[in-house]
Order: sequence, then C-alpha cells, then structure tokens
Amino acid sequence: MSKIRLALIAGGTSGERDVSLRGAAGVEQALNKDKYEVTRYDPATDLARLAADASELDAAFILLHGIGGEDGTVQGMLELLGIPYQGSGVLGSALAMDKNLAKTMYKLHGLPVAAWEMAEKAHCVDPAPLLAKLRLPLVVKPVRQGSSLGMSIVRQAEQLAAALAKAFQHDSEVMVEEFIAGREITVGVLGNEELTALPLVEIIPDSRFDFFDYEAKYTPGATREVCPAEVSGDVRRKAQDFGLRAHKALQLRGCSRTDMIIREDGEIFLLETNTIPGMTPTSLLPQAAAQIGLDFPALLDRLIELAMER
Repeated sequence: MSKIRLALIAGGTSGERDVSLRGAAGVEQALNKDKYEVTRYDPATDLARLAADASELDAAFILLHGIGGEDGTVQGMLELLGIPYQGSGVLGSALAMDKNLAKTMYKLHGLPVAAWEMAEKAHCVDPAPLLAKLRLPLVVKPVRQGSSLGMSIVRQAEQLAAALAKAFQHDSEVMVEEFIAGREITVGVLGNEELTALPLVEIIPDSRFDFFDYEAKYTPGATREVCPAEVSGDVRRKAQDFGLRAHKALQLRGCSRTDMIIREDGEIFLLETNTIPGMTPTSLLPQAAAQIGLDFPALLDRLIELAMER
C-alpha cells in the first residue's frame, strides 16, 4: 500500500511559534513511518512551496496555534489548494478563535458563561465604565490570542488600566469578563458527524501561579493534570454534554477541546474552545484520548482519517 503523503504544517508567525514547532517535532516522531511520507512546511517561509506541492499531497496536519494558523486563514488556503486537513474549517476556526464571538455563540445555544464586556482603548485611561458593569475580580484577555498571552486577573480596580494596556499590546480587541473561582477542567471532542466526548481532565497549576498562564502551561512540573478528573458522574456528564454542544455551536469538526470552570456550588461555566489543541503525548487532549484506548500514534491516525473522510 502506498504511503499517505502528509504535509505537517507548523511554526508560523504568532506568539506561539515555539510551542507549535515543539509539538510538530513530537508529532513527526510519532507518525508511523511505514504509513506516512511527511514533509514539513512553515507558513513563515514555505507557503509558496506548499502551493507548488499541493497536487502531490494527500492531506495536511495543521499544528499551528494563534493568529495565522488557528483562525481559519491557513484552512482557507488549504481549501483553495484542495488539500484535506485535520480539524475545523474556515468558519469554525474563525469563530472559536474570536473569544467574543465564541461566547456569543455559547450564550445563544444556552451554554453558561461569565458576564463580559468588550473594552475600548479609551478604557486604558478611564476604566470606570467597565467597572460599573462588571464585578471584581476580572479577567482581561486579548480576543484572538492563545496560551493566555496578554491575559491578566484584576483583583483591584486600580489594576485594570494596566491590564487593559497589556492586552491591547497583543490584539486590537480586548474582552473583560468576571472571574469565576473554581476547578478548571477541559473536555475533548473527537469526530465529524458522529461525535465522542472524551474523559475530563482537571488542570491544577502550582500555587505560585495566579492562573493557568503561559509559564504554567509550558514549564515542566508547573501544573498537575488529573485524567480522568475526579468529579461526580453528574458533573462529568454535564461537562461532556457542554463540550459536545460547544463543538456543534461553533460549527467544528475533527476535534476540539473546551475549557471550563466548575464553581464551588457545582455550576459549570465555559471559558473557550481550542480547535487545534496541544499535540504532544502528554498534552491534554492526547491524555484524554489515551483513556479510551487511543494512544498518541493512534490518535494522530484517527485525526488524519477524519480529515480524509470529508
């Protein structure tokens, strides 16, 4: 049987470039050499080469994070080139990447979210209008960034202006939402038409971190992850249902991973949905997939199968 000619697309120009390249190295190592002929492409330098090679490629595996990779732009190029790819399409990728639009879609589909407002640059000078609408503490974040880049938790009113200025350095759109204390979990979903909700993973950053920020995400030993999460059956079922509903609300396919908070009273609130989750053997989605019998190479096979069946 001939090998599948696979484009592994990683790198890019976003603030998560290094994370992308590290993940791609692990994916390339895990892919079955007897099954795949892998060629690497970096959108920072190789888009013309990718276009020239399109007719020789059977599928693409996108391992890009952030703007220019997870937002539908590369997906649109692959659509034009006629190259199947794993994960969500142009619309779903763009919706999920925009945290404001994603939360709007969650709310329209009856999914619980924290109250939020969109900030203006004028609020960096006078944040009082935001403070009049939202209760402290607050989470300030760029609308279209991943890995918690530019994100802050504001516990005192006088901290808000600086947090807004920091977020605006990363994006032209910034959102401010009420902070919900609780246990952070994530729910993975696999499939195109038939969807499977994966076991929950609880994310427990070290006490020295105020939240699951960039350092907590990528510093070895900085965060403990429990899979499957130690929650009641009711909480598990509700969170998995929310993950499936978020996946459908955002028009996603292939896979997704939705982050949530379980408040002390047991209520669950959605935070955001990732369309290209971290992809190393110890990343959150692969950990959850392993619990249902898909080890890392098998998970990669499944994602590529889902890409090529469309």
